[in-house]
Amino acid sequence: MGLNLISRKLRTKYLFEERHHATSILLVDFRSEFKDLVDCLDAFCLKSEILTPGGGRSPIPRAIDGFLANRGWAEKRFDIEIAVDKKPIPIPTHKIDNFKNRVGVGVEVEWNNKTEFYDRDLNNFRLLWEMRVLSVGVIITRLSELQHLFDELGKGESYGNSTTHWDKLIPKVESGGAGGCPLLLVGMGMPCYDADA
Repeated sequence: MGLNLISRKLRTKYLFEERHHATSILLVDFRSEFKDLVDCLDAFCLKSEILTPGGGRSPIPRAIDGFLANRGWAEKRFDIEIAVDKKPIPIPTHKIDNFKNRVGVGVEVEWNNKTEFYDRDLNNFRLLWEMRVLSVGVIITRLSELQHLFDELGKGESYGNSTTHWDKLIPKVESGGAGGCPLLLVGMGMPCYDADA
């Protein structure tokens, strides 16, 4: 039901799944962040940058991060600790690549990393949601179907089965990796690709 709040145009371009009413929460409580995300996805397309080596971070996540940064999103690290008998115990968390609002929305883009990054992101979302500093976690990743495109472009070896893609993400979500944190999952597939761009 909630995914119907996303335009048909975007639902044709991307594959969406949600957990715990993430889309409804975004639209009602985080309307500005929802608009940023929708505008970003609408503007984005895969093009020749697929062929560009990533180094530390490939052009695909950098493009999404850059769009969101222009809308006021920023990388955010949280310092959390609890005290037991007045003795502080730090709780390490990983930074969120794109975060907005005080108790807000976090967006991670996993394009071509090791699948362990999904575990890290989901666990981080779970912890931050339980600490009441994150309301919705968003993961944008590639659909497994893109492997055929990579093979055709001669880049298939750079995007192996053991790297981040949809078929690796969903089992981790289904096994409860994010706990009760509302999730919006976005898959980039062939409809995102424009060979002439």
